[in-house]
Amino acid sequence: MFQKILIANRGEIAVRIIRACRDLGIISVAVYSEADREALHAQIADEAICIGPANPRDSYLNMQNLISAALASGAQAIHPGFGFLSENAEFAQMAIENGIAFIGPKPQTIHLLGDKSEAKRTAIAAGVPVALGSDGAVADYAEAEAWAKKIGYPVMLKASAGGGGKGIRVAKTPEELKSAYDTASSEAQANFGDGRLYIERYVENPRHIEVQILGDTQGNVVHLFERECSIQRRHQKLLEEAPSFFLDPETREKMCCAARDLAKKVGYINAGTVEFLVDNDKNFFFCEMNTRIQVEHPVTEQVTGVDLVCEQIRIAAGEPLSFTQEDLHLRGHAIECRINAEDPARDFAPCPGRINAMHLPGGPGVRMDTAAYQGYMIPPFYDSMIGKLIVSGEDRTQAIARMRRALAETLFDGVTTSTDFHLHLLASDAFISGNFHTNSIANGDFDR
Repeated sequence: MFQKILIANRGEIAVRIIRACRDLGIISVAVYSEADREALHAQIADEAICIGPANPRDSYLNMQNLISAALASGAQAIHPGFGFLSENAEFAQMAIENGIAFIGPKPQTIHLLGDKSEAKRTAIAAGVPVALGSDGAVADYAEAEAWAKKIGYPVMLKASAGGGGKGIRVAKTPEELKSAYDTASSEAQANFGDGRLYIERYVENPRHIEVQILGDTQGNVVHLFERECSIQRRHQKLLEEAPSFFLDPETREKMCCAARDLAKKVGYINAGTVEFLVDNDKNFFFCEMNTRIQVEHPVTEQVTGVDLVCEQIRIAAGEPLSFTQEDLHLRGHAIECRINAEDPARDFAPCPGRINAMHLPGGPGVRMDTAAYQGYMIPPFYDSMIGKLIVSGEDRTQAIARMRRALAETLFDGVTTSTDFHLHLLASDAFISGNFHTNSIANGDFDR
């Protein structure tokens, strides 16, 4: 087992990894930008190193500074968390070349699955259902137009690189295709430095359901069932739950086995997530695979009893999985609300500022993952998520009741947050009945 791990991230995920290190008796090394000098992760880690100015390009995205910090601290491994460099094959390779273990998949796996068009080809080879579309990235707009005519409208244009909902546009008619293509390509270029797109038939009003995977260095691969992530705004997830209320046992088994087959096909090591779009008839289609721990991993932890971050660390240290597929069973229901420092009344505008006072919820079945504290100044340079509120219950009805209770107890004075928005969602008939999809917020389904 490692003696010391550097955490190449910030915020609540850095705090989460620090806690896992403590549970395993491992020394944690935090890194922080100048803007994060007073951040919680920098305060509670065993060691902390400043890696540059506030701009992420000069700090959390600066590979050389991160590797130098790891070497200077004597860290034997790097945990990248999510976001920033977590799916960067070059960073993973740089760590390995410097004798530092990367807590994630092999660099070649990250590279293969990070290119969404290549990932789709791999899914096809593994026998995983995919939506009808181009075999890989299209060469230009003319090829995209030809594919659109072949597969029929509506179509979706998606960035080959990157993720996080960036570089995605839908064209419902031929007249919309050119604008969608140009916008998606420009956004992909700006966010990932790669404007290539692939095109596929758009699944109307789909559910977004993903399967958690773990694989060890001995070739063992398991799935930890699925998460429902359909409540989204502009392809950004806001609320997740496990298991999916929509799936029946037969579809769940087929989807989870398909995800595990894909992971086995690529020799997947560590934690990963296979994402699917599911239509009203419960037909599912491969969307992408994320080669990192996910923001929403706690709901899987709550319904399986598996500490995913500790498992990541053990796997990277060469230990085999301590359980088999047959050992895993669903236990109740869990829901996660992402608490963002945003104003829903102003089109979810970010609301950085000082937290003058705060109160976090408690009671049975409640978990709060956050890096916020009273007096903390939320900086304007990073993602607006300040915490994740997770509840679990014996069933979905109890989980909903507990989440509503927990949200009502959550207070962040001094900044506007999304807690009231989540209360509104959970009180709606659409959510309670489970009758929603990825476009439900845009369609106003939760307002009726």
